[in-house]
Amino acid sequence: MRRSEDNPAKRELVASIRARHPGLRDALSADTKVVAAHRGERSEFRSGADLALNFLRLLWVRDAFAAQALYRVKASLQARGVPVLPRIAHRLAMLISQVAIGDYTVIALGIYIVHGQCVIDGITEVGSGVVVSPQVTVGLRAGDFQGPVIESNVNIGAGAKVIGPIRVADGAKIGANAVVVHDVPPGATVVGSPARPVEVELAADGRAD
Repeated sequence: MRRSEDNPAKRELVASIRARHPGLRDALSADTKVVAAHRGERSEFRSGADLALNFLRLLWVRDAFAAQALYRVKASLQARGVPVLPRIAHRLAMLISQVAIGDYTVIALGIYIVHGQCVIDGITEVGSGVVVSPQVTVGLRAGDFQGPVIESNVNIGAGAKVIGPIRVADGAKIGANAVVVHDVPPGATVVGSPARPVEVELAADGRAD
């Protein structure tokens, strides 16, 4: 996508996307709780100060969390129309943990990026409770800037690719190194390239009813 100033339609699209970003404080709070829970740590905090201290601790010990926080800062600054600083935040996220989240991606409250080396790009939505493993790409087909919709509580395994204007429904699991190019139904587990539900794979091998 070219610069949003190119025409009114693009300006309207960009404005509508950025208006959907959660507030910075709410996003950082939810992310802190989700990341702490996934690490098996205390995720219910006694006060705002307790939450802030744990947020700072996770920034220090987890590069991917620092990159995630920088994405939240970038999105907040862009929503306010602040120039230059969002690009600096994006570059820092890539430098710290090789996490690249696009300008037109909307991520709901509370996700968990396990480690770095992941890309989420395009007009893409990511729901609450999603787990993104290392070396994951959530992105685009050539010539189409519409990316996937990843609904809530989806687990994306290491090295997986989720490509194009598809929908991965609530609670789905995407196996390591899977290449997902079609919709995934709620609660399904998909594996392979192209990815298919596990039940289909078993039936094809004659091991399922």
